[in-house]
Amino acid sequence: MMTNTLVKIESHPQSAKRLIGINYEQFITLVALAEQRHKQKQIEIEKNKVRIIASGGGRKPKMSLREGVCLCLIYLRQKPTFDILGLFFDISKTKANDAFNYWVKVLRDILPASQMEEVEKDSQKYQELCKILCENELIVDSAEQAIARPVDYQEQKQYYSGILRCIL
Repeated sequence: MMTNTLVKIESHPQSAKRLIGINYEQFITLVALAEQRHKQKQIEIEKNKVRIIASGGGRKPKMSLREGVCLCLIYLRQKPTFDILGLFFDISKTKANDAFNYWVKVLRDILPASQMEEVEKDSQKYQELCKILCENELIVDSAEQAIARPVDYQEQKQYYSGILRCIL
């Protein structure tokens, strides 16, 4: 079963940036990289696993790989509770939590580390980076999104008067 969120992203790729924080092409690339890393992790797990049930037995996963990556990105972008995340993907809050924790580890493996993480073991480089960062001020507004305005002038005129309003 596909999720409503994933269906929306696939049927309206332009909405991906708003929902998961990256555009659709980046999402597809990320899913491909996550799939490779997921297969590697499964091979590593199988090497160390003591089998009671034959390979291929047991319950099949309810979520697809794409859904797992999408769930993780939605959580990182929107920060819903796991109850709400479970509703989005038709799973329990426990499964949503487990899926998030698994996929966030996979994404951390395939994505580059932050500058702070890269230099934290080298105290001299860490001090230099802290000094550089203290000299600058960074303001992040993650809630603001660009709104696509209608291209047609007449249609645009219905919604936008052209008057700038100051909200105090």
